Amino acid sequence: MILTITMNPAIDKSSVLDKMIPEKKLRCGQAFVEAGGGGINVSKAIKELGGESCALFPAGGLNGKLLQQLLCHAGIPSSVIGIGGETRENFTITEQSSGLQYRFVLPGPVLQGEETARCLQTITSMAPVPDIIVASGSLPPGVPDDFLAKLARYCKTEGLRLIVDTSGHPLQLAVRESIYLLKPNLTELCSLSGRSYLELDEVANVARGIIKQGYCEVMIVSMGPAGAMLVTADASEIITAPIVKRQSTVGAGDSMVAGITWMLDNGHSLYEAARFGVACGTAATMNPGTQLFKREDVYRLYQWINQQHEKSSR
Repeated sequence: MILTITMNPAIDKSSVLDKMIPEKKLRCGQAFVEAGGGGINVSKAIKELGGESCALFPAGGLNGKLLQQLLCHAGIPSSVIGIGGETRENFTITEQSSGLQYRFVLPGPVLQGEETARCLQTITSMAPVPDIIVASGSLPPGVPDDFLAKLARYCKTEGLRLIVDTSGHPLQLAVRESIYLLKPNLTELCSLSGRSYLELDEVANVARGIIKQGYCEVMIVSMGPAGAMLVTADASEIITAPIVKRQSTVGAGDSMVAGITWMLDNGHSLYEAARFGVACGTAATMNPGTQLFKREDVYRLYQWINQQHEKSSR
């Protein structure tokens, strides 16, 4: 069983307009409304792949009810912790004249101490106990920075695989408790290693240094259009991303995490999981707005990635 955790879920709205002009009434195209937030996106992507997960998140107000309705309609099981605040909204606008995308991300409701405690209690009392837990996205106001560290401590005690995709101080605290798999981007890897900048040829050694400190067992570093790098204590592999026509980067990182998680849950190797994750992340950029990938695109790109690795290994 896969459990995804989204402490700061959102209603994601997206639309298009011809041109962004200040102080003018801007007429937008059709609005698309999606359930969003890191872990929820991971659950949506796993569903598209034919898998199943349980999405756990706090929710409140009218947006919270809409979020639950959207997931129910999508056939995604959920575990909801009710809160007093209103679940946030995010907005993505694509300017058609330039192709530029503008993303407006709101902070989210303030969670009270009792609400945060109930979130952690719900996670630790899940039955059956999940095999893999994915914690993805930011923490909302009011949630202590050590929330993910407490989660990591629980997973370590229970022998569960924890995959973390977050940033900032919560990430710094979480890795000190040791996690299974970490998926930082280059900026987050710089932060973890105390560096201001990293050349691509430095990534493997820096990531391996973090692994040897006991922060995680596996690291898959997201490098945007360049693909990703899988790093373990004794090996590394660069996964080149296919060149595609990009329409949106919203949800690409979450899609990558979903592909990795789904493959690992189905018994595939880390190398297969990392390559499949890159295929998922790349496929997500081919769709507009907040839409994630299409399954057929993922498998076509995954086949291309495997073919490139077969050629390079000859």
